[in-house]
Amino acid sequence: MGKAIAYVSLVEMFFRSVSGCNSIFSKKCATEASDLGDLITVHRMCGFDSLAPWARFFKIQNANRDQDYQPKAHSNTHGFYILSLLYGRKVKCMFIRESVTIGNKEITIETGRIAKQASGAVMIGIGDTVLLVASVGNKEVKEGTDFFPLTANYTERQYAAGKIPGGFFKREGRPREDEILTCRIMDRPIRPMFPDGFYNEVQVVATLMASDRQNKADVLALIGASASLHFSDIPFDGPVGGIRIGRVDGEFVAFPTVDELANSDMDIVMAATRDAITMVEGEAKEIPEKVLIDALEWGHQQIMPLLDLQDAIQKSVGKTKWTVTPVQKDEAIAAKVAELFTDKMEAATSVLAKHERYETIDALTQEAVAALSAQFPEKEGDIAGAMGSLKKKVVRERVLSKGQRIDGRGLTDIRPITTEVGVLPRVHGSALFTRGETQALVFTTLGMPGDEQRLDGIYTEDTKRFMLHYNFPPYSVGEARPMRGTSRREIGHGALAERALESMLPSKEEFPYAIRIVSEITESNGSSSMASVCGGCMSLMDCGVPIKAPVAGIAMGLMSDGDRTAILSDILGDEDHMGDMDFKVTGTKDGITAVQMDIKIKGLAREIMEKALEQARAGRVHILGRMLSTLESPREELSRWAPRIQTIKVKPDQVRVVIGSGGKTIRGIVEQTGVQIDVQDDGTINVASSEVDAIERAIAIIEGLVKEPEAGEEYEGTVVRLADFGAFVNILPNLDGLLHISEMAWERVEKVEDICKEGDTMRVKVLEVEKGSGKIRLSRRVLHEKPEGYEERPPRPPRDRDDRGGDRGRSRDRGGRDDRGRSRRDDRGRGRDDRGRDDRGRGDDRGHRRPPRDRDRDNERSRDRDGEKGGE
Repeated sequence: MGKAIAYVSLVEMFFRSVSGCNSIFSKKCATEASDLGDLITVHRMCGFDSLAPWARFFKIQNANRDQDYQPKAHSNTHGFYILSLLYGRKVKCMFIRESVTIGNKEITIETGRIAKQASGAVMIGIGDTVLLVASVGNKEVKEGTDFFPLTANYTERQYAAGKIPGGFFKREGRPREDEILTCRIMDRPIRPMFPDGFYNEVQVVATLMASDRQNKADVLALIGASASLHFSDIPFDGPVGGIRIGRVDGEFVAFPTVDELANSDMDIVMAATRDAITMVEGEAKEIPEKVLIDALEWGHQQIMPLLDLQDAIQKSVGKTKWTVTPVQKDEAIAAKVAELFTDKMEAATSVLAKHERYETIDALTQEAVAALSAQFPEKEGDIAGAMGSLKKKVVRERVLSKGQRIDGRGLTDIRPITTEVGVLPRVHGSALFTRGETQALVFTTLGMPGDEQRLDGIYTEDTKRFMLHYNFPPYSVGEARPMRGTSRREIGHGALAERALESMLPSKEEFPYAIRIVSEITESNGSSSMASVCGGCMSLMDCGVPIKAPVAGIAMGLMSDGDRTAILSDILGDEDHMGDMDFKVTGTKDGITAVQMDIKIKGLAREIMEKALEQARAGRVHILGRMLSTLESPREELSRWAPRIQTIKVKPDQVRVVIGSGGKTIRGIVEQTGVQIDVQDDGTINVASSEVDAIERAIAIIEGLVKEPEAGEEYEGTVVRLADFGAFVNILPNLDGLLHISEMAWERVEKVEDICKEGDTMRVKVLEVEKGSGKIRLSRRVLHEKPEGYEERPPRPPRDRDDRGGDRGRSRDRGGRDDRGRSRRDDRGRGRDDRGRDDRGRGDDRGHRRPPRDRDRDNERSRDRDGEKGGE
C-alpha cells in the first residue's frame, strides 16, 4: 500500500513537471481509469504525443499509443479519476475548479490545489477578488471541555491590493475592526451547523489574497467557510450560502460592487440553508418593512445555486466525516428533576427582578443536586444540566401557552423607559437611556476634520468621519472579571449602532465635524445595543447636531415548537438565550436604517417575518415617542463646549501662502488666536474654536493672506523698501505694491526720503493691478487734496515713430527721468539712431537690407569646417 501511495505522488509530480498541467485538473471532464486505455485517455488530455514517458515511468511493456479506448463519463461530476495501475487501486485527483453565475456575477470555487494538509480548503473568488479559506479540526476533545470551541478568523493581506501596510511596522498586525466584523459574519451562520454535543476544537481561517477593491470579500469568506467545512472530514450539517444584496433604481442587485453600493439604498448580507434564512446583517436608508422582506426572499432564491455547487463538489472530492458520538443525557435524571422541581421552577422563573430571579434559580439548582446526588452519584453536573433544561422548558411553555413572559410582560409590551439629556457637564452632548434593567450612558463629541479616524484597509475609505464605540464593562451585569481590551461582541454591537445612525447624520458639507459617540453600558439585561442607538441619537440632539430624523432600536424574539409561535418585543437576555431568534431592527418613524438577525430554527415563513417587522415598527414608534418627550428636536445651537467651525475656501494655489514656509504662517495664526485650523489640498480651510471672536480674527488673517487687491481699494500699508524711483509698500501679508515717486505727492518730490522711510506706515490707494504679472501700482497723492492752483500737465503727445533716438527721458508725470540724467538707452552709449534703422527704410526698401544668401556656399563652408575639426 505504501508503494502505491508513493507512485500516486509521483504521478502528480509528473503531471506538473512535464506539462505544467494544472490545466488538466480544471477541465470539466471525468474519467474512471481502470485499464491502460483509460490511462491513455488521461495522457492524451494532457496533450502528450507519446506514451513512452508513461511506459518508462510505470515500466509498462508493449504500450500502444494508438490503442482504442472508451472513457466512462461521470454525469454532473467534474474532476479526474486516475488509476495508478498498481495493485488495481483507483485514486482520486483532488483538484476541481467550478463556477456559478448569480445575476451578472460569477463566483468560482476551487479545491485540491492549495493548502492540502488542512482538513478542508478552498480558493473562492468573484471578479479579481480571491480568498483562501481553510478549516482544521482536532479529532480529540480536550479534557474538561464542555462547550464548542469554534474560531473564525479573517485577515486582509495588503499585497492583495498592491499596498504596503502604513505605519511603523510594515506587516499586518492585530485585526482591524472591519476584519473582526467579517469574522463575525463567518462565525454566526456556521456555528449552529455543527452537531449537538460536538466539543472538538475547530478553526476556520480566511485570507484575502487578491482584491480588485470593487467586490467585497466578507460574504465570500462566509461562503468559503461553509465550503471548506463541507468538503472536509469535520462533522458539519451544511452547506450554507451567503449573498450581499443591494437595490439600485428599485431593482435588487446580487453581490453589488463598491460603486453600485454608492447608488444603493440598502446593503444587506444574508446567509441561508436550503430550508431557512439563518443570518441577516446590514443597513438601509429608511426602507419600508415590505422591501426588506422582499429582499430577503429574493436573496434566499439566489443562494440556491451556491448550495448546489457546494453539494456537487462535495460528492466528487468530499472526505468522509468523523463519527460523532454525542453525550447521551440520562433520561432518568431528567425525569426525576421534572417530577420534583417543575412547580418550584415555575415559581423561581416568575421572580421579576433579574438578580433575585438568578439567585432563586441557583438556590433551587443546589437543592436539586443535594436531593438527587445520593440517587445519582457523581452526576452532579448532569443534575445541574437537567435543571437548566427544565428552566428553558418551563419558560417557553409559559410563553407559548399563556403569552406570559419571564418578567410578567405580554408579548408586545415594552419595558418602562426613562430618558435624560445633558447628564454631565463639559461634555458636548450626553444622554442617559434606561429601558427596564438595561441602561446606557452615551456621549457625543465633536472634533475637527483632522480628528477623523485614519484607516489602512482595502475596502475602507482613507478616513472615517463618524465613529460609535460601545463598551460593556463587567459591572454592568454584576460580575467581576478581567478587562482585556475590546471584545468582538463590543465591536459588533458598536458597528450595528453606528450603521443605525450614520444615514441620518448631516453631510460633511453641511456639518464639517468629526463625530464620535461612546456608549457606556452601565446596566444590562438584553438589548444593550438598541439602548446605545436610542441614547446615541439623544446625545446627538443634545449636542446640537442637526440630524435628519430621530432613530430608535428594538430587539425582537421568537419562540416556536412547530405548531405554536410567539413573537416577543423588546426581549430580555434570558429570552435571547432560550428563544429561537434574535432580530434587532433600528429606524425612524418612516423606515428601517439597520437590521441584524440570527435564527436558530429551520424555516421562517413570510407571514411570521411580516408580523415580526410590523410588531418591531410599533415598538420603535413607541420608543421614539418616549425619547421625543424629553427632547423634541436637536438643540438650535451647538453645546457651548463644542468647537465652532467656520469654513472658507481659497484657491488651491493659495494653500501654500496660508501654511507658509515649514508651517510658520499657520502656526503663527494658531498662536495668535488660539484656534484650530485644518487646511485641505482643495483649498477648504476649517477654523474651529469655542470662542467666536477668535475664529473671526483667524479668518480675517487668512483672508488677508489670500486677498487679491482691486483697483480703487485703500490700504494702510508699511514701507518695506526704498528705491530712487519710489517705495515698495506692503499692503497685505506677503503682498507689496509700488508707490512711484510721481504718486507720492501733488508737488514735485526730489527724493523719496523726503516723503517716507522704511518702516513708516501710510495710507495708499490701488491704481492698477496688471493682468498676468499681478504688479500693483499705488498712489498716495490721490488721498490728499490738490493744492490750490494745481494744474495737471497735459498728456504727452504721441511720438513720431521715426524719432527713435535722442533724448528718451521721462516727462515729469512719469517720474522726471529727463532731469535725472541720460535715459536707459543713452547710458548704453548710443541712441536708436546709432543702429542705422533709417537706412533700412520701410516697405520695398526692406528688400535691400542684405544680398540673398548662397545656401550652397554655406553648406560647403560647413563641410570644410567639419573636415578641419576632424583633421585636428
